[in-house]
Amino acid sequence: MSRPSMFLSRRAVLGSFLATVGGLPIDATASPEIQLPFRSNPRQRALTTAFPGKGSMILQRARPPLLETPLEVFDHSVLTPNDRFFVRWHWAVIPTEIDAAAFRLRVHGLVERALSLSLDEIARLPQVEIVAVNQCSGNSRGLFEPRVPGAQWAHGSMGNARWTGVRLKDILDRAGVRAGAAQVRFDGLDEPVVPGAPDFRKSLDIDHARTDEIMVAYAMNGDQLPLLNGFPLRLVVPGWYSTYWVKMLSDIEVLDQADEQFWMKTAYRVPDTLGGSVRPGETGYPTVPISRMVPRAFLTNVAPGDTVEAGSPLALRGIAFGGDCGVKAVTLSGDGGRTWLPARLGTDEGRYSFRRFEVVLPMPAVGELSLMVRCTNAQGVVQPLEPTWNPNGFMRGEVETLSVTAT
Repeated sequence: MSRPSMFLSRRAVLGSFLATVGGLPIDATASPEIQLPFRSNPRQRALTTAFPGKGSMILQRARPPLLETPLEVFDHSVLTPNDRFFVRWHWAVIPTEIDAAAFRLRVHGLVERALSLSLDEIARLPQVEIVAVNQCSGNSRGLFEPRVPGAQWAHGSMGNARWTGVRLKDILDRAGVRAGAAQVRFDGLDEPVVPGAPDFRKSLDIDHARTDEIMVAYAMNGDQLPLLNGFPLRLVVPGWYSTYWVKMLSDIEVLDQADEQFWMKTAYRVPDTLGGSVRPGETGYPTVPISRMVPRAFLTNVAPGDTVEAGSPLALRGIAFGGDCGVKAVTLSGDGGRTWLPARLGTDEGRYSFRRFEVVLPMPAVGELSLMVRCTNAQGVVQPLEPTWNPNGFMRGEVETLSVTAT
């Protein structure tokens, strides 16, 4: 992560912060529907434009907002536009207007100096930038077989953005972390809907929190954070699932022991196995908090059920990401995995970014084509052909198969 060559000026940042953000809809009206590539019903979802700052999104849930990015959006740019970037909240009590002048980021716990930082003070810290994928832990959950409970996402609960902000390390250094610190816990402005429900908070080990890559972002893709994506501040944890990317970040607490609250000890845990996978019905396995993402790849210029021209070269393209590191290679099969072709990789925007790829499938014969695309990351980890499964529907990472018909 380095200081950007073209970054928002402090005046531009503060000017955008001073604008208030409109309210969220209570009844999000939806119009046309989209069919998602699930193996069983319900497959239909509504498309909506009713949420502030958002274009056409797949409506998974209105309260709290769960909005999915249509896969076709990823075909247009390696960066996901802010108005099409997926949305996922845990609790429905979300501020609909934030007084930026009065906002303060609290830093406390095992520190030398408790802080209450204004947005102006945060903007005075050294500015940094990184391009990174933000992906929900349950992305593609709707494709698990047998199906599991939870939001039935297709492949669009992810996005890639250029994040601008300050290093978390610089904020912690300003507070002065004391000896004996074990973890850092993060809280946002959203609140539980009923008394006694667990406030959504997440924690990172102190050594991880103090790396240069962890940042407190105030902008994405050169503009202020949209309200639904965390305005005015959000945590950015490159290479890790978005459960740690706390939105509307308002509280940072340095802990002297491991965080034992619900969202770390009970929720967002995966089997402590290769790929976080177990057999359906299996019990008695140990679990660990979900953390690093796994490599994935998707075709973006064709959709399931499309018709293509037989006997002519078929140009295919898509996006891949290495999970917690960069992309080394992408390969494509047009025959269900019997043979593989290398893809040409596009510009490298950084180790945590989407990487575009292109490949030409020569002269497909008449009939059904079983297209598969596979990513190998910079550490040599290859997407498995075998299905991933766990009871929470987390960490899907298998090679996806897409069927089209050549005529």
